[in-house]
Amino acid sequence: MSKGEKRRPETLLAHLGRNPSAHFGTVNTPVYHASTLIRENVEAYEEAGRNRWVKGKSSYGRSGTPTTFAFEETVAALEGAYGAIALSSGLQAIAVALMAFAKAGSHVLVPDSIYYPGRKICEELLRESGVETTFYDPRIGGGIAALIRDNTAMVYLESPGSLTFEVQDVPAIAAAARAAGVVTAIDNTWATPLFFRPLDHGIDIVLHAATKYMVGHSDAMLGVIATREEHYERLRRTSQHMGCAAAPDDLYLGLRGLRTLAVRLERHQENALRLAAWLKQRPEVDRILYPALPDSPDHEIWKRDYKGASGLFAMVLKPCARSSAVAMIDEMEYFGIGASWGGYESLMLLTDPRPIRTATAWTDPGPVVRIHAGLEHSDDLIADLEAGLDRLNAAEDTLAARAG
Repeated sequence: MSKGEKRRPETLLAHLGRNPSAHFGTVNTPVYHASTLIRENVEAYEEAGRNRWVKGKSSYGRSGTPTTFAFEETVAALEGAYGAIALSSGLQAIAVALMAFAKAGSHVLVPDSIYYPGRKICEELLRESGVETTFYDPRIGGGIAALIRDNTAMVYLESPGSLTFEVQDVPAIAAAARAAGVVTAIDNTWATPLFFRPLDHGIDIVLHAATKYMVGHSDAMLGVIATREEHYERLRRTSQHMGCAAAPDDLYLGLRGLRTLAVRLERHQENALRLAAWLKQRPEVDRILYPALPDSPDHEIWKRDYKGASGLFAMVLKPCARSSAVAMIDEMEYFGIGASWGGYESLMLLTDPRPIRTATAWTDPGPVVRIHAGLEHSDDLIADLEAGLDRLNAAEDTLAARAG
């Protein structure tokens, strides 16, 4: 699809990454289970080895099969990238992106709202390797320039943050980093390339926990990095040196999920907007963390840069006992208790941002409940939320009665 960049995302999702004529007419690219790749002769084997860092080339099953390349081609086209690298998880994508550039004696800038396991990579693996991390206020914008040092190897972003949903001023941060000659990378899992394309806003490297919206069915672990040409070989070398490889069955499920990404995101967004608006009116709720709402502190940046909002948001409850919030969550009918959002099912998770913030203080006194709006009918989800809030109130009344 040489003209793919000019086609709309919905069309790209239906046609990229498949070539029926190369696979006996099958609509979907088959699953290639392969470790050894046999060559015709010694010269061909040695040539494959020389080209193992080249996009779409493989010398060994770990460095890719047609299933791998079909998934990578699709993601790269959606992000407007030169190439993509498939990995076994989103966390592996974070690790590869950071470790490809951060070396002993260097420094990285990371938002205080980063996905918590990504924070641990910085606080443990990178620190033990002699790399210093500065966690910064995710709303710093162009002020990031003051934090860039001579030894800064990367400015990392996550927008919105997946617990507290701060939207970063990506163009301003990217411009400041580029002026200083520093590479940038962003976690774009929440928005997907359908709602935000970071490379169009100056970012160098984009990564995803493809486990989430790209797979979309809660049945595969997958990560992916999409990048500009000048960084592709370095990232691919790093991933191969670390022994990273995505499993072929998971790649197939990722391709399958991408086919319906556009229609699923529409429903996730529709449900999230309706649930957020309903919760916003409830007396038990202090505020909603969702940039698509007009009263969000980041709404104007979101509106300027993003084409939509996905199904993940949070509500901050008014001060109440933790046990009351647990009483609400434990008996939900349609909201499962789980961390890996992006599937078709709705989820709810009790979180506490306070102990994992170091650059910015989280001061809301009430519990934070993260919600993923799935594909169920919103009326049923609202009824479930209403019953849950009734349980919260009943638990609070019981505690008050005991105290009295």
